[in-house]
Amino acid sequence: QVHVVESGGGLVQTGGSLRLSCTASGSISILTNMAWYRQAPGRQREFVARIFFSGGTTDDADSVRGRFTISRDSVKRASYLQMNSLNPEDTAVYACNARGLTTGGSAYNIWGQGTQVTVSS
Repeated sequence: QVHVVESGGGLVQTGGSLRLSCTASGSISILTNMAWYRQAPGRQREFVARIFFSGGTTDDADSVRGRFTISRDSVKRASYLQMNSLNPEDTAVYACNARGLTTGGSAYNIWGQGTQVTVSS
């Protein structure tokens, strides 16, 4: 089994910063990529950013470009989402998704439970 756990959410004022962490554990042979998504109340889930562990290639949404930065630690099997210049529109539950191969050779696509980010005006 593969498990994904996020941490780092909280309450911050407009203009503030938060750093989210996502860690994968379990029967992992290959960690291909980790992606962050967010979902605000009454809205659809939205892609935020993704990083590929081989090579470190990243991509992100237009809505966060220049403010959010995704990074990785391959040894820790972790990704980090540094969020700067936060505004109330960034308020959402942020969830991490990890994809790769298990030690048994099966593909996995696992979601964490999510972490709440609230930005006050």
